[in-house]
Amino acid sequence: MSLLDHPDAQALLADAVLTPEAVRGCEGRLAAFLERYLPRFRRVEQRHNAALVIRGLLGGLRRKTCEPIAVEAGVHRKPIQFLVGAGRWDDEAVMAELRRHVAEELGDDRAVLAIDATTFPKSGADSCGVGRQWCGRLGKQENCQRGIFLAYAAARGYAPLDRRLYLPKDWAGDAARRARCHVPEDVDFREGWRIAADLIERSGPGLPHAWVVGDDEFGRPARFRAWLRGRGERYVLDVPSDTVVRDLERPRPPSRRAGHGRPRAVPFRRVDTWATDQPEGRWVRLTIRAGEKGPLRVDAMAVRVRTRLEHRLGPEERLVVMRTVAAEPETHYALSDAGPEVPLEELVRARFARHKIEEVFEAAKGEVGLAQYEVRSWVGWHHHVTLSLLALWFLCRERRRIGGENQGDHRVAGARGLHPVAEVSRAEPRADRRGAVARPAAEGGGADLPLARGHRSLPAAAAATRYRLIT
Repeated sequence: MSLLDHPDAQALLADAVLTPEAVRGCEGRLAAFLERYLPRFRRVEQRHNAALVIRGLLGGLRRKTCEPIAVEAGVHRKPIQFLVGAGRWDDEAVMAELRRHVAEELGDDRAVLAIDATTFPKSGADSCGVGRQWCGRLGKQENCQRGIFLAYAAARGYAPLDRRLYLPKDWAGDAARRARCHVPEDVDFREGWRIAADLIERSGPGLPHAWVVGDDEFGRPARFRAWLRGRGERYVLDVPSDTVVRDLERPRPPSRRAGHGRPRAVPFRRVDTWATDQPEGRWVRLTIRAGEKGPLRVDAMAVRVRTRLEHRLGPEERLVVMRTVAAEPETHYALSDAGPEVPLEELVRARFARHKIEEVFEAAKGEVGLAQYEVRSWVGWHHHVTLSLLALWFLCRERRRIGGENQGDHRVAGARGLHPVAEVSRAEPRADRRGAVARPAAEGGGADLPLARGHRSLPAAAAATRYRLIT
């Protein structure tokens, strides 16, 4: 008997079925959701076109750029392209409203602000900020754009919060390219950590949270950690394995001549070398969360350290070392400004909450077309990303309503209290100028859709939006 034939597995699969009844009323909920945001668009036609774009991003199109969205909606493509690429509407006001909405629904004093960067491969050289940079998606230096993003992870769910396009130094100093891509005059070159600081300064005050987390791009710069300490923020930031620290809990070695002189200072060591030399009894096993392949367990330990800066010693911090319990374990290193009164388990849980922003990227690129754009300007990039994140926030809310990432008995929410599907008109699909035909989103009422437990993208919520969205 296979694993899936086991009675317990069959019961779990039967309980994790997303039925058509569970997604009824999506159109009405989307309309109510948009009522909050559309007033942020100045003109009537902007509000109408913004709603069409968000519906298109949530729909079943294979490629979610402006032209297929316009074809699907049965409207001319140029107004849609203008709205996204150059429309005079305030995307910062839309993002500020999104953050207020997130605070109302997910606000939690124990929440985490997660900062991360993601890249968008580009073949040409004309898109704003494009250049040869490290592209995580391709795993090498490649021609791409790079964005810095902020996300919110709380007990009740997670959501995107903010974004900004990274402008490389050669772009920032090139007046001709800046003019072609309409880069605002007040935008200059800023390192990634400084952009992260800007996003936290803009987004953090209205959102209760306990931690700031990020990968080693943001943990490596001592100035970013100092900036966070200056603001009273608690952080758990990854650092590279070659980070050099001094163990403050190790006794100082004796002087070279017994009884003469002061004891020598504890030598600096790489964090990976230090961790390798620790006895097995020092590791503490912790269960962090449920995962797709079973619970995530790690062995962890922490120690008070100082880092070595260029001309001085860094302040006292805690080095947290985490080693996954797996056939091929991975070891992670992080620095935190949390005092010794904060339990090791809390530090580790905060650090592993960082995977939520990776889920945001996965869902945004896979479900709402975050990386599918044909704009080249600074304004166009921020307009497109804003609309994509707004669509993603709707999906996050739908996922919570349906019961997407269950923390308890792994059952989806029932169908009680759901409204009938709103009747919406649909334009006939038309061929675009390349001759391709835009296909309508799948009609509801088909076969039941299985909901994978704890799936990392947003399949349940995305399935819930493959309804008749085109008005």
